[in-house]
Amino acid sequence: MAATSTMLPLGSTAAEFDLPDPAGNRHRLQDADGKPGLLVMFICNHCPYVKHVNERLAALTAEWMDRGLAVFGIASNDVDAYPDDAPPRMAAVAAEVGYPFPYLYDEDQSVARTYRAACTPDFFLFDGDRKLVYRGQFDDSRPGGPKVVTGADLAAAVDAVLAGGTVAAEQRPSMGCSIKWKPGSEPDWS
Repeated sequence: MAATSTMLPLGSTAAEFDLPDPAGNRHRLQDADGKPGLLVMFICNHCPYVKHVNERLAALTAEWMDRGLAVFGIASNDVDAYPDDAPPRMAAVAAEVGYPFPYLYDEDQSVARTYRAACTPDFFLFDGDRKLVYRGQFDDSRPGGPKVVTGADLAAAVDAVLAGGTVAAEQRPSMGCSIKWKPGSEPDWS
């Protein structure tokens, strides 16, 4: 079922996390210390919206990381109900797609809840002070739609952050598959 971003308030501070990648290596928010910006993305393996942007996402994040941006992908879906999103498949998908960023597993879904992530993909871009400056769509293309995947919306925001500029305040929510919450743990964002 399609869902949209909760649109966490701009200016929110990046929340701490300490998560494993599929190999068991730990990654923390502090790994981004000294970077001019931070991108936290909630993605998963099976979602058609993520699959739709994957190739361009991998290319853009590699470029942005070369320019100094810290990038983390986080998978938070309930893997009991969605085994294709489990860590072994995460490692395989990351290798197949060529993700240049750490792809982390949020088993208890606490990081997704803290960031108010609602869908995959859901993007959260923070400036060098770890203040939220963008939360919105990758671009206006959709699976099966006529528009080409460009990443233009997120790219404009990243370019502004890396140039020390201001990100446009008008932002469109990301759209994708809803986060697959564990039974009885669905957050009420109202």
